[in-house]
Amino acid sequence: MHLVDDSDSVPVRTEAELLSYFATAGKPRSAWRVGSEHELIGVVTGTTEAPAYEGPHGIGKLFERFAANGGTPVIENGHMIALSRGDTQLTIEPGGQFELASRPFADDRDFQPELRTYLAELGAASREVGLTWLSIGFRPFATRVPWMPKLRYDVMRGYMPTVGTRGLDMMQRTATVQANLDFEDEANATAKMRCLYSVTSIMTALWAASPIVDGKPSGFQSYRAWIWRDTDNARSGLLPFIFDRSRSDVFHTYTQWALDVPMYFVYRGGYNTVPAELTFRRFLAEGWNGARATQSDWALHLSTLFPDGRLKKFIEVRGCDCGSFDMISALAPLAGEGARRHRPRRPRADRPGVGVDARAGRGDRRQRPHPGRSDPRAVGSPRRRSRGAGRRARASRFVAKPGGRR
Repeated sequence: MHLVDDSDSVPVRTEAELLSYFATAGKPRSAWRVGSEHELIGVVTGTTEAPAYEGPHGIGKLFERFAANGGTPVIENGHMIALSRGDTQLTIEPGGQFELASRPFADDRDFQPELRTYLAELGAASREVGLTWLSIGFRPFATRVPWMPKLRYDVMRGYMPTVGTRGLDMMQRTATVQANLDFEDEANATAKMRCLYSVTSIMTALWAASPIVDGKPSGFQSYRAWIWRDTDNARSGLLPFIFDRSRSDVFHTYTQWALDVPMYFVYRGGYNTVPAELTFRRFLAEGWNGARATQSDWALHLSTLFPDGRLKKFIEVRGCDCGSFDMISALAPLAGEGARRHRPRRPRADRPGVGVDARAGRGDRRQRPHPGRSDPRAVGSPRRRSRGAGRRARASRFVAKPGGRR
């Protein structure tokens, strides 16, 4: 979750200044670290009821229990919406999903012990409040889900139904695990984004953990992935320019794409809704309602974009359902090790990419122009380049073991 930083209110007037947001984030390989974030879906213990913010079984009470053990509360309109503990943050999603954004680690073997410590604290606090947590990609029960008291979510709640049919379910009922990766420079960020985009559909299949919807099998292995196919296609999915092997300027191409995505809001002491057609490109050129673009506005706008791989001051791997303890533990080491070892191939002319649309129970493989999303019902994998895929699978299995590291 993005926490607005008003201190970064440096005005920006040119696209070059926006590019510097990414360029200044590069780190030498010796300083690379890997971060992990995951969300859990809560129920009132002994029921299928989703917790509200207020009340004896509320998310607010859970925050109070955590705050009693240390940390700096983030307050909005009198409600604690996050708790910071150094580089670690505890936050909430629109439907009360409880999120841990861990501190980044130089050695991924350090993450699992810290995750166990966090889950022990969450368990103790939740028993006091009367909450139980589901480690799954989609809320499986057909129950009403209260909204959390965040102004950002109020704006998104009104906007989502205007651009897709599943945006509110995405906000209130989905839960994911993601990994955050550092990069060295623009060429390295380009190579990592292209590597991750090339396997994101496979990772979605490997981490699929959301088959139940409204108490019944949905026919999807990852219903969360299906939700994203009609949430807001202007700001989500796979970005075609990532696959252009003739380019190594992802800071530029990502900025050009982000400039033309409509803004949700402008933050000036609070979230101010903007006209639906206001893009960041127009805001940069003209301003809006007396406000001119700042670095903080750009960072906030980037946080409202939801592609499968998201570029900020690090790269976010976003295509996976939340799942078991082992699956939460495995993603950051797997993504980090894979991106670290990746060596981009020399471009080959006139060779279009392909995606795979493999449907569960049918066993057929349908190739279609890449980029695109694989069907979230897919459980198969292509046999094309099977030897290379086999080697990668064996390496992935090793890294995915608890504490696994070469």
